[in-house]
Amino acid sequence: MKQELQDLLDLLDLEQIEVNLFRGVSPDEGWQRVYGGQVLGQALVAASRTVEDETRNAHSLHGYFLRPGDTTIPILYKVDRIRDGRSFTTRRVIAIQRGHAIFSMSVSFQVTETGLEHHFDAPVVPAPADCISERDLHKKYASDIPEEFKGRTERPRPIEMRFVEPINEYNPVPAKPEQHVWIKTIDAMPEDIRLNQCVLAYASDMTLIDTSYRPHALGWGNANFQVASLDHAMWFHKPFRTDEWMLYQQDSPFSGGARGFSRGTIFDASGDLVASVAQEGLIRLHP
Repeated sequence: MKQELQDLLDLLDLEQIEVNLFRGVSPDEGWQRVYGGQVLGQALVAASRTVEDETRNAHSLHGYFLRPGDTTIPILYKVDRIRDGRSFTTRRVIAIQRGHAIFSMSVSFQVTETGLEHHFDAPVVPAPADCISERDLHKKYASDIPEEFKGRTERPRPIEMRFVEPINEYNPVPAKPEQHVWIKTIDAMPEDIRLNQCVLAYASDMTLIDTSYRPHALGWGNANFQVASLDHAMWFHKPFRTDEWMLYQQDSPFSGGARGFSRGTIFDASGDLVASVAQEGLIRLHP
């Protein structure tokens, strides 16, 4: 397994320090705050490890980012076992640093069942091989990337992304509040359904909030622009593999009040809808 993916799986492999209490760490990548997808993924791992029935997998999660996470100290995840029913299991997770909650999340698990089925068709877009990769996009716009960001953009990542509607995020022009991104892990993943859910939760936060400020020609290079995830909801519809290409369709129907709202639908390579996402984020432009 490639080291970058192994590092991600190690990041999600929390240490259990007591019943219902887990400890996670953050990678030393120079960011000022913990990446939201990391907290999502680790919190889902913590919740999953308190569900002993392995036939129950997460079907939905709803999380709130309460405070910026500090990358230099561990994060404690406290799980409350809210309910264990015949078909559904409910957990609540609080992520804690320095005695304060930085994130809270409710997760619901369900036994595997069959039922009535329908789903939207996947949009028709160019194949991953015909789309530009994140690495090539950074090379193309290297002259616009601020010096303090260059080390981070050149670092290999565990999730490969290919963009159908690429933009120069460091010197953007107005674009439609929508995008399609192909995503997958850079190497083979274990078949564990829960682990693949945690990895997709991690990846789901990588581009979603960006969709809400594409029309406003703002990006990371603007020192007056503040961006942060406020909440994140996700629904898992059916099992999937994150080491196969998935199409992440995203749109933002509204922004206002210094907040941007984005939605996402994730299709597997065969066109089946496997997950849906919704997020509101802070997009504040300071004077």
